[in-house]
Amino acid sequence: GPDPSLEPYVQTRIFKIIVIGDSNVGKTCLTFRFCGGTFPDKTEATIGVDFREKTVEIEGERIKVQVWDTAGQERFRKSMVEHYYRNVHAVVFVYDVTKMTSFTNLKMWIEECNGHAVPPLVPRVLVGNKCDLKDLIQVPSSMALKFADAHNMLLFETSAKDPKESQNVDAIFMCLACRLKAQRSLLCRDLEGRPGQPRRLEPTHDAAGKTSCPC
Repeated sequence: GPDPSLEPYVQTRIFKIIVIGDSNVGKTCLTFRFCGGTFPDKTEATIGVDFREKTVEIEGERIKVQVWDTAGQERFRKSMVEHYYRNVHAVVFVYDVTKMTSFTNLKMWIEECNGHAVPPLVPRVLVGNKCDLKDLIQVPSSMALKFADAHNMLLFETSAKDPKESQNVDAIFMCLACRLKAQRSLLCRDLEGRPGQPRRLEPTHDAAGKTSCPC
């Protein structure tokens, strides 16, 4: 057969996605569910920065999704935070649907994100976690939807704990990866075009007019 060493080397692109929100909203569980598939029994509060990777295939291209999970403890966050926001491709804001404060604190997290000059083109999504705890819900979907719209984010409600919800967790990250891939290929195309044209980046549409995004 053909000598594999002669095949052109294809660099796998890496998309860095950061997960942000209050402690105990289930950020670590979310990244576990996507990257590892299983759910950690007891999560030690994350110290420093933890990242997990998963390689996915989108339209025939292998893409490595690197999910960064923040430091749970305040004193560690301060020193790590610059590093965390550097060269980020997408941001996932997480709150706990059973804790209203975790939802109201999102304003602060968004300000922190903007304070680190994360460009407006970087896609952001909002995730309401623990929606399996139906009787304890404090944040109604309608309220979260309004907030997501106001901040130009997609809203996902999910339960990282519930294995039945795992496609939903996958959809969050796959949707972002698809959007990023579409953005990148548009950027490349636009850079070859006329310079200085204002550009709006949307997910690519195929001939049938449906987006390549799974969500």
